[in-house]
Amino acid sequence: MPWLRLALRLSVRAIRRPRLAVNLVRTVWRFRATNWYRQFPFLPLPDPTYLRWRMYTAYGDYGAVPSAADVERYARWVSASE
Repeated sequence: MPWLRLALRLSVRAIRRPRLAVNLVRTVWRFRATNWYRQFPFLPLPDPTYLRWRMYTAYGDYGAVPSAADVERYARWVSASE
């Protein structure tokens, strides 16, 4: 449920700021699992193991859920570095 809440918060922020929406889509695309189109539900979702590792390296907890501000900051940083 916390991930759904995060997605909803980011969606509201993205509606208010279209440039953020572009940055978030780029970030989601970077995190997609390899061969995502071959596995049900056929969505470019991140590999759960990779996502857990990323949360551990960022927050020191495998089950951490980032704040919307952290995700927004990361999405802007990634887009600026491309």
